[in-house]
Amino acid sequence: MKNTLKKPDILKVETVARSRLFTIEAVNLTFSNGAHRVYERMKPSEREAVMIVPIVDDHLILIEEYAVGLESYELGFPKGLIDPGESVNEAADRELKEEVGFGAGELTSLGKLTMAPSYFSSKMNIVVAEGLYEEKLEGDEPEPLIVRRWPLSDMLSLLQEPDFREARNVSALFMVREWLVKQGRIKYETSKS
Repeated sequence: MKNTLKKPDILKVETVARSRLFTIEAVNLTFSNGAHRVYERMKPSEREAVMIVPIVDDHLILIEEYAVGLESYELGFPKGLIDPGESVNEAADRELKEEVGFGAGELTSLGKLTMAPSYFSSKMNIVVAEGLYEEKLEGDEPEPLIVRRWPLSDMLSLLQEPDFREARNVSALFMVREWLVKQGRIKYETSKS
């Protein structure tokens, strides 16, 4: 169902804080009912990102990577920014080579996710990678990433892993599960407790 509300009028946008990586903006809005608010957001960027769900030998491939926000190592799918001039598939293949050491013979886009859209404009493209072959590119990671395989037949048990909690990873897991079911490659499973 399409929203029929009129979007608020933006009266003013100003930078209120800036760091090496982030710019925070205050956005003055007036809603169609006359209500006035000031919201804060990260300055919008046109750059999108890609998350790759690699599948090889009936296994998902995941990585363990340090997440400074949580101050812990987290389990998830390879991901990264799309470089200027790169297509989604080119970025997916490059990130896969940098983070996992594989290239992909076949890439399938499953859609886009947003994260905290009240504050961020970021968009994450979810791509399945198959037909993998060994090829390593130098990435920007400060240390080698730990690569883990997870059986497709038990994919929902990832939800029981304490270090697999990031919302985009969980969403990608369900997106790829639905895609595999529609292809008849797996049947619906229930999580093992």
